[in-house]
Amino acid sequence: MAAADTRGTELGRYLKARRAQVRPEDVGLPAGAGLRRTPGLRREELAALAGVSVDYYIRLERGRETNPSPAVVDALGRALRLRGDGYERLHELAELASGRPSELPACSNHTVRDSVLRMLESVRPLPAYVVSRYNRVLAANPPGRRLMPGLWDWPEDQRNLTRYLFLHPVGRTLYEPWEETVASSVAHLRAVAGADPDDPELTTLVGELMLKSAKFAQLWERYDVCERGGGQKCFRHPKAGPMTLTYEVMRLARTGGQRMVVYQAAPGTPDETAMLSLDPTTTHPGPTPTQPSATPSRAHASTG
Repeated sequence: MAAADTRGTELGRYLKARRAQVRPEDVGLPAGAGLRRTPGLRREELAALAGVSVDYYIRLERGRETNPSPAVVDALGRALRLRGDGYERLHELAELASGRPSELPACSNHTVRDSVLRMLESVRPLPAYVVSRYNRVLAANPPGRRLMPGLWDWPEDQRNLTRYLFLHPVGRTLYEPWEETVASSVAHLRAVAGADPDDPELTTLVGELMLKSAKFAQLWERYDVCERGGGQKCFRHPKAGPMTLTYEVMRLARTGGQRMVVYQAAPGTPDETAMLSLDPTTTHPGPTPTQPSATPSRAHASTG
């Protein structure tokens, strides 16, 4: 019973956080006179928009109602103006709360296949690395390592990109604009958490960052959800200088959520020149990319 209550509470937290971000005027309601005690929509307003009773919605938000129908979930998603990843996240949490079968991701695997390590080497001089479902860096080619100065000074099990963004002094100055980058990173972390918010790897990372970074705590409580599949990042690299790189994210099959990230720049541009400086020995074969030396048994133990 306690596990069911926990799952229902996670759905309730999501509903409450998203409700706070919808203004009355966004959904055609008058703001009303006087100061509103809570940000965003009131419970009764959201219940009316979704076509459910206020009592039923309150029980959902407090985790006491754990079996909303798909039609109710759809109605709540529309009332909250959810789209894409945010809409899928609502359905995932509703399935988790109800105990209905859902396709939970496989347990994270921290062992990178030899074939993937060879792929990292083959894309040089493009910077590339492999991350776990929750952004732990598992392997990188030489320019990929140089792209993130200082990350490799940390112990293997601490080399997490989200941790790097918030807690490493270089990580806080490397990306521009930092505020936009960290918001996107936290929203992505929320998305890849899927319907397994109690995964030990995730809860350990989130617990640490909640304690050490007020900015992370603020963004995490917003429940923004957006899974990244590629895009563009601006860097102010301490050695290569300013550069804007595009990146692609490729999911690796049968790995429990591993992803390969590869950066590139338009040929003949200053951005490409800066990027190529990260791998000054591109005319010579480099060493095989490395990964943490933890044994598979230890890696699996750390992720539950």
